[in-house]
Amino acid sequence: MSNRFSTFLTLCCIVVILANGVQAWGKRNQPLPPLPAQQLVHTTLPKSGVHTRLSGVADQHYLTSQLDLVQELGTPWIVELFPWAYAQPRSAYGYDWTGFDRIIDQAHVRGISIIARLDIVPAWARPADSSDRLLLPSAYADYRAYVVTFVQRYAHRGVTHIILWNEPNLRFEWGGRTPDPEAYAALVQFVAPAIKRVAPGIGILAGGLSPGASLGDNAEVRLDDKVFTERFFAAGGGSAIDGWSVHAYGAQRPPNDLPKWEVVNLRRVELIHDLVTAYRDIPIYITESGWNDSSRWQSAVTAAERIRWSRGAYQYAQHTPWIACLVLWQFGLPNATHTYQDGWVVIAGDGTPRAIFYELKALLNP
Repeated sequence: MSNRFSTFLTLCCIVVILANGVQAWGKRNQPLPPLPAQQLVHTTLPKSGVHTRLSGVADQHYLTSQLDLVQELGTPWIVELFPWAYAQPRSAYGYDWTGFDRIIDQAHVRGISIIARLDIVPAWARPADSSDRLLLPSAYADYRAYVVTFVQRYAHRGVTHIILWNEPNLRFEWGGRTPDPEAYAALVQFVAPAIKRVAPGIGILAGGLSPGASLGDNAEVRLDDKVFTERFFAAGGGSAIDGWSVHAYGAQRPPNDLPKWEVVNLRRVELIHDLVTAYRDIPIYITESGWNDSSRWQSAVTAAERIRWSRGAYQYAQHTPWIACLVLWQFGLPNATHTYQDGWVVIAGDGTPRAIFYELKALLNP
């Protein structure tokens, strides 16, 4: 091969690499779409909400159409996960807010209040080959820096509350470790004061717990939510929060099913409220709730039951003074999973509203 031809091939390769790089950079840095005029959510039940799944979705049309449907439904609250790993994927130096800006600004302009769940650890902040839920004390300062910077950016753009972590009473969510309420209380106490210094009006919520009895030897899979709550408050964690978030799933029981510690149902939240109030009089935020109507799951209910009981859950929350909001899991997914997970959604994977959407809309719209 001649030197001239070799040089030509090298130049061609460089051109291709640069072109691909520019194309990739362009996709990551598309200008944000213009925002419509400020709007409101009109509803008869202002405590109602839905848990969206929008972070990481690059399709702007999908994102805005989902939020349009949330507004049309009449739910003024959403819960959304904003992963730390998405904002700082490579290092502690600098942030990429583009994806979060798209979600938060589009929700805010539609009059939707956002409860932001903040977790998921980037690879650089944890040991190699570890769970992305593993947050060790050595990374607490980096996590706090992310949370503080997040609230500084979004406290005046529709984010009203943040949730520090998720289901810390589960081994999976606690990074493969045995759940430790004292360690979780220490994390909350470490992060919360810095949040209040920069955004005193933001509401700080503890991570909602997985409901039910302990699982595994020595509760290494799940620590009973009652026990976890008691130990968290006894360790002083309650002094650092403004509200207690609860995952109040209905299982196969209607919303009026009586509360019992040995039963997972919606009204279990009443027992949790009594437990929390013994330590602090703070509101309860039901940040996940609902029923599953998939024929692929043995714990599902019928579609008609799900509709009727979801309507009942919204009405129950509205008439319970100490419940700040009730958020149904989950509004929609970018694609169908073809598993029982599809039984939770209000909007099908192809973007089509399911029957439950129209029934809830009829309840929520004045």
